[in-house]
Amino acid sequence: MKLPNALRALLPAVLLLCMPASATSMLRADLPELAQTADSIVHGTVRRVESRWSGDGRRIITDVEIQVTEALKGQASSTVLVTQPGGRVGDIGQMVSGLATFSPGEEVVLFLERRGPQAFRVSGMAQGKYKVQRTEGGTSAMAVPEPTGDTLLLDPDTRQPTRSSLRTMTLSELKASIRTALQQRPPVRAQEKRQ
Repeated sequence: MKLPNALRALLPAVLLLCMPASATSMLRADLPELAQTADSIVHGTVRRVESRWSGDGRRIITDVEIQVTEALKGQASSTVLVTQPGGRVGDIGQMVSGLATFSPGEEVVLFLERRGPQAFRVSGMAQGKYKVQRTEGGTSAMAVPEPTGDTLLLDPDTRQPTRSSLRTMTLSELKASIRTALQQRPPVRAQEKRQ
């Protein structure tokens, strides 16, 4: 059967529309929720970023070692190991959309979930990372939330697309907001009320 020219021209567009979307989606987390649900919150400096193959040789995993300056929640040792999927080993790379990125020497504030006796992952994916940017003289420091890139953020109650509520603030404001959140009672979500 031969298709008319007009139909053949439309076929690639129709096939493209039928393909599943591959964008990452995640629930939006606000600062109090990140602080209350994190197992640990640390302020520190990225000491090492190293990618490796997983034990089964099918995935690439990246280890990020953080030199802890201050533990804002939890009992952190002098260093913390953050592990997340994706990275580059030799000429092969795997990328996972929506995760925080790290570079050696970067100063950060991280909201962490425990993933074993010695390992953590970033809570809320990229939402759990603030990059600390200092002025040239080091007199002031801003805490900038990690961009979520092309990740679709969903309202945790309505499951409708929304924007991040995280904002840039001074490092001291961020730390004060974390301390305030840790003293408050966790909010009850609409879905928890229904149960």
